[in-house]
Amino acid sequence: MTLDRVHFQGITRHARRIGRTIDERDHQRFATTVWRAFLDPLRDADGRAVLRPLGEQRLREIDLEAAALQDPPFPTSHGLDSGTINPTSYKNGLVLDVAQAAMAAEPSDLALHRERSIITTVHSGDVASVAEFEERLDEGHTRSRLLRAPQVPRFEESVVHELSLYLAESGHALDHFDAVEDLLVLDGPIYPKGMLNWADRAPELRDLLYDEPEPRDVIENYLRLVEAAVDRDVPLLGFVKNPATKAITRTLRDRGERAPWVGDTALFTRLLERGDVVETVDEHGETRRERRRDTDALTYTSWFRSRGGADRLLATEDAGTAGAASSPTGPFGIERELDPEAYEVTFFALYDPRDDLLYRIEAPLAITDDPERRERLTRFVLRAVAVERGPPTAVAKADSLARIGRQSTVDLREALAEAFGSDLLHEYDDRRWGGEVG
Repeated sequence: MTLDRVHFQGITRHARRIGRTIDERDHQRFATTVWRAFLDPLRDADGRAVLRPLGEQRLREIDLEAAALQDPPFPTSHGLDSGTINPTSYKNGLVLDVAQAAMAAEPSDLALHRERSIITTVHSGDVASVAEFEERLDEGHTRSRLLRAPQVPRFEESVVHELSLYLAESGHALDHFDAVEDLLVLDGPIYPKGMLNWADRAPELRDLLYDEPEPRDVIENYLRLVEAAVDRDVPLLGFVKNPATKAITRTLRDRGERAPWVGDTALFTRLLERGDVVETVDEHGETRRERRRDTDALTYTSWFRSRGGADRLLATEDAGTAGAASSPTGPFGIERELDPEAYEVTFFALYDPRDDLLYRIEAPLAITDDPERRERLTRFVLRAVAVERGPPTAVAKADSLARIGRQSTVDLREALAEAFGSDLLHEYDDRRWGGEVG
């Protein structure tokens, strides 16, 4: 059922009333103030630096055509992604998720594209009912592992999802990193942000990070990937398509500033969007301000070093044990081979006005501490976004390889139900939004 026109009009009248109370020019001015006065460095209420520029702090732009016509900074590139069927519950008490990871190359490498890693993570109230197992499929080209999730009284779906997703991705990256010649780009952040966010969600999830081996295995895999990248001098990037960080806006609010944005994406979009505010009179005779974007250039920030939000957990000041900054033991008690600062997250923000989208590009400090390499990585991303209107080609390929389609998801869930001798646990919304259920 759709809204009647009278209801639709009533809601839009509310929106106009709200709109008259908001002056986006004030938001623009405050964003400019934040950029100029707060970020070099950005300190929290306790005086700790949670963000600082890496090199000169600048807002930059490049013509779209000029960006697209640049020579490729790297002869080859590889992308990595992991896809899941999403957490699924059964009437026998099992909750599980299945993830598939794949690596893609540009130019294509069909043999590499065939390689897969599959992780099935199961949570059960009866621990003895799940026996862990590993095997090789597809003539040895697929590594498949059944994993028993740690016991939790709630958040079972988050646990099975994050363990499957990140174990598949990180394990596949380590297994096939030797195939990478010039550059590896992850589809998403360089560390398991979804899992690291457990530290701020609930005590039982935070305890898993520090007390259980499976989450620590995940984190260790990503640290080892950074070490492998440094050892082979092969850059590692993370292309975050939907950044959801709130470290800057939350820090500003904690310091008493009235940051009007939902998160950092809105802040950077306000800083990077180019255009004019035009006043028009609508059909109701009311004056409206409309922002008309310039769409002929990509705009982007310089690089920053981040110790805010989940990134703090990989920073030396927030390592897993006391005194970690002066010892080889780092986050969560995991041994490290590099200087502690080498693992810290650095990033820059890139805005594509054609689709009004902001991307966050991440890399470990060990990769971006060299200004020449940092600029080369920036040019790679600019060219890729200008040409592809989205993530680099290798990432798009990996996404396509790793994605588990809707029909495959339905078929797999039903096949698992039959194998378990149990039915899927349905909710009313499954029928309401997904069709009839048996």
